[in-house]
Amino acid sequence: MLKRILYSIHRVLGTFLSILFLVWFLSGFVMIYHNFPRVTPQDRNRAIGVLSADMPEIEEVLNRIYPDTLIQRISLKITSYGQSVFEVSTKDSSYNLVADSSEFIRKVNYAQIENYARKWSIADIVKVDTLSEVDQWIPFNRLAKDMPIYKFHFGDTKKHQLYISSRTGEALQFTDKDSRFWSWLGAIPHWVYFTSLRQDGELWNTTVIWLSALGSVMCLIGFGLGIYMLVKQYRKKKKLGTPYRKFSYKWHHVLGFVFGIFVFTFVFSGMMSLASIPDWVIKESKPSGKRGMFSISSMLKPKEYQLDYRAILLYYPNQVKAIEWTGFDKIPIYKVVTTDTAYVLDASANNITPLFLTEQLVNDKYTSQHKEPITLLVMTEYDNYYVDRKNKLPLPVYKVDVSNADKTTYYVNPQTGDVRSFTTKGRMQKWMYQGLHSFNFKFLAEHPILWNIVMWVTMIGGTLVSLSGVLLSYKYLRRKYRRLMRKNCKKE
Repeated sequence: MLKRILYSIHRVLGTFLSILFLVWFLSGFVMIYHNFPRVTPQDRNRAIGVLSADMPEIEEVLNRIYPDTLIQRISLKITSYGQSVFEVSTKDSSYNLVADSSEFIRKVNYAQIENYARKWSIADIVKVDTLSEVDQWIPFNRLAKDMPIYKFHFGDTKKHQLYISSRTGEALQFTDKDSRFWSWLGAIPHWVYFTSLRQDGELWNTTVIWLSALGSVMCLIGFGLGIYMLVKQYRKKKKLGTPYRKFSYKWHHVLGFVFGIFVFTFVFSGMMSLASIPDWVIKESKPSGKRGMFSISSMLKPKEYQLDYRAILLYYPNQVKAIEWTGFDKIPIYKVVTTDTAYVLDASANNITPLFLTEQLVNDKYTSQHKEPITLLVMTEYDNYYVDRKNKLPLPVYKVDVSNADKTTYYVNPQTGDVRSFTTKGRMQKWMYQGLHSFNFKFLAEHPILWNIVMWVTMIGGTLVSLSGVLLSYKYLRRKYRRLMRKNCKKE
């Protein structure tokens, strides 16, 4: 009875999901090499001007808001239409303050937007659409606030298209015919990025999770039934082999037994890219100790910055696009962005000095932040959690292990102050998504040729399993249809 129920569940789910699985695997091959197009910070930086060295003192800027307001974040940037603006965040509010105190934030007009658009391509603008709703290349409901959105078509051979917000004048998307072509074969079907669904973020999230969850159940049942049939065949004939003789059943069984576990891990990990591990599986403890001066919940102290930000503008003349005030523990830091480079400077001295965090400083920060003992080491090669197949993550970094209930680990970049952290729950989440879905762990990351072989073999296997499932589903539906037609003929 149980076996019959499991067979029915596997067959019904397979009938509805096998084509989706096949599409997921085929599009997955494309996703290895082509992602969904997005505007990068470098793209935006190339299209805007540079900050002038003629800027006010930071105290003068901050005095424009309520006196003695505690500041959480400060950044200075130049807008797409040429105004230098300070973005200041407090605990309760955020402010956009023009560098020239005699000016207000100008409302961007179409002429400025068109002028900005021309900086993205040397080709002429041949057409402009005014969008009042999202389309395939901006399918996110969060962009509703930017409507109408201007879509510029350029007359170059690559047929570039640029989307710009009418509210902010910022570029939202930039595509060409190649990126659009590969997205239709890769990201759009793989992520179910169809406009009608993706524009409702919550519905899209729920849909993908449920499809992946049902697919995971189907895979587990199928894999279990496959093993059961092998055991049954062995007991009957004392040799391993499939009991099926029909081509479609035989190869679905064989391929499912060999590659079924990978089909499951790909689908399950796809679900975990959107779902979180529930607390009843792994519950995180409350953070111990106090937080550092420059943590998310702490406040900036502009007076601690011995280096005047205007000295940076003079040191890098006609190069700086943005400056951010940040810090690590009690070390004030400037993050400086130019067109192609980012500089991180130690602001505790009054001269231009690249940041370098010492072991002692990092040790002191986390010793004061946590009650539990910590261990610190200098990591010169990747591990399973601080890893990047394309070697874009910088080394060396400090690895700080905390002996708390969550087994927290911090990876601190001494040259930028950037921190990555993992707890037990975070490590499990990484394995369930990146580990299972893209084999993003140390051994394969260090052997890219082997990574490609493993990825291609497992995905080819998953494709063949899915293809055999599509064939079985077709035959199943055809039988059902013929039986239904015969019943109708008899009634007549």
